[in-house]
Formats: sequence, structure tokens, C-alpha cells
Amino acid sequence: MAKKISLKDLAQLVGGRLKGDGNFTVSGISSLDAATKDQVSFAVSSTLAPQVASSKAGAFLLPENWAGEPPKNVIFVKDPYLAYAIAANFFCSKPFEPKGIHQRATIGDGCSIHKEVTIEAGAVIGRNVFIGRHVHLYPGAVIGDGVEIGQETVIFPNVVIYDRCKIGRKVRIHAGAVIGADGFGYAQGPHGMVKIPQTGIVVIEDNVEIGANTTIDRAAIGETRIGHGSKIDNLVMIAHNVSLGSNCVIVSQVGISGSTRVGTGVMMGGQVGIVGHIEIGDRAKIGAKSGVPHSIGAGETVSGIPAMPHLKWLRMVNAIKRVPDMIKEIKNLRKRLERLEDNGKRQGS
Repeated sequence: MAKKISLKDLAQLVGGRLKGDGNFTVSGISSLDAATKDQVSFAVSSTLAPQVASSKAGAFLLPENWAGEPPKNVIFVKDPYLAYAIAANFFCSKPFEPKGIHQRATIGDGCSIHKEVTIEAGAVIGRNVFIGRHVHLYPGAVIGDGVEIGQETVIFPNVVIYDRCKIGRKVRIHAGAVIGADGFGYAQGPHGMVKIPQTGIVVIEDNVEIGANTTIDRAAIGETRIGHGSKIDNLVMIAHNVSLGSNCVIVSQVGISGSTRVGTGVMMGGQVGIVGHIEIGDRAKIGAKSGVPHSIGAGETVSGIPAMPHLKWLRMVNAIKRVPDMIKEIKNLRKRLERLEDNGKRQGS
């Protein structure tokens, strides 16, 4: 059955100011062009005023600085995108319905598994594993010996969590992710590479989300740690002994080398590469495809290869765009200079 909420309650939920009928109820949220009269929609700026005017939505989440005549039922909010996220979570969330342990799941000896869980067919759980309340393991999930998984965590299909790793509460790990594989550690010997044993673990704190096919390596000694609230996209590689602070946002295809210390609230665009044994300060922002060979200070915004202050990188990019014209101009100036020199020689003779 679809959830319903009055606009008065929805305004309170999203922290907005209501203009319109507070008793009007909505039962979902959708885009401006697809919303129906019993749904709410949203717009991030007044540039979408024509789409709002033509939308069939029964109510709208609009920015506080909305220009022009607003629709009949509006909740004005500081951040419409955040309000949309809160509302969407309300409509989409469902109570957990524990289905227990499927008969085709494999459970090792000595496990402590809460009775209110869902462990689906094909999941494999090692020995001495702890699994908290309302955990959901999808088919093909492989949980190593001694792993701990906190309550309300969701492990999607074909995730592998190696021995002794610790997963916090309300964590979501998407399909194909690998947590706790060996870090890439070798020493050069007289007869080839000698593997350095990777004896540490991975610790994932509460409220972390890890994207599909992302890999987080276990520490050589000690732990690789992902701070609470951090969000990691698909296809990210985090190496051994990395420490990632809380509430970081790491976009797809980022690679973070070993023993890097990343502060809180750091944002990395897609395909960023970080060398090992450096520090990224709190709230730093790193532009997409940047190569970071040195530490970055707190609050800095950098881009480029090698990474440099973002505005400097933009100036360099703009200068590079002018290089073909500059080469052409230099060639023209060289020809003019050669003609002047030839004229001077003829006059001198």
C-alpha cells in the first residue's frame, strides 16, 4: 500500500515553509513531467518555471528564492534537492521483513546470527561470524571467518568480505564489491618479488555505502578504515592501510594508494589518482582525473596533472586551448621577420 502524507507533515519533514492546503495529501514523488495530481515534484531553480507551470503534480518543493507566481500548493525549502532526497526516502522506505536463513545458505560453526535477519539462498558464511539484527545478505554473498556485521546492513549479491573484517551498522555494500583482499605489498628479492603478508583487516564504520565492484584492501598491519557516513561509488580502489575520514564522497574509478590519510568531508571526482603515504586535509576537493603526488591542505580545491590549485589549472587549460593559434601567429611573425631581414639585406647591398 502506497504511503500518504499531508503537506503540513511533509513540510515539517523536509524543514520547509508551506503555502497552500496543509491537509492535501500526496502518495509519492516524481519528476515534473511524470508526476500526477496525487504526487509531489520538485524544481531546483526558477529556470524550470515553465515545466512547473505545465506539470500535473499536486504539490511542489521549490527553492526559497523562487521567482514569479508559485503554484497553489508549494513547500519552499532552502535546498530542493535535499528536500527531494528526504521525501523520496519517506516514500520508498519499507519496514524490514525478516525471512530467516534460507535452507540453501551455508553457515559455518560458532556463528552468532540474530533471529531477525534475511540470509538468502547461496550465501556462504564462515566460522565465528557475528551478524546483527535486520541484516540482509543477498545470494552469492561470501562472508569470511570472524567477520562482524552490524545491524540493518545490506550485503548485495556476490559481495566478498574476507576474514576478520568489521562492518558497521546501516552499511550498504553493492554487488561484486570485495572487502579485505590482500593489499598489494611486495619486496624486491634476488630471485624476484617476495610477498609481504597482509595480516591486518578492514573496518567499515556506520552508514557507509560502497558501490558495485569497488575493492578495499586489508591492511598489511593494523587496519584500513572507512569513516562513518562516507559514500563510495562503483569501481573505486582503496589500498592497504588507507584511512578515509567521515562523510567523504569518492566518485567512480578513483584509486587511493596505500597508507594515505584522508580527512573528513573530502570530495574526489571521477578517476582521481592518489599516491601513497600522503595526507588529504579535511574538506578538500579534488577535480576529476586529477593526479595527486603530494599532500593537500584542509579546505583546498585542486585539479589537474599534477594537481594544483583549481583556478591555476583552469588558467593553464585555457592557455593550452590558445596554443594552436599562438603557433600560427608565431609562424606569421617569423615570416614577416624574414621578409624584413631580406629587405634590409637588399637595401644594405
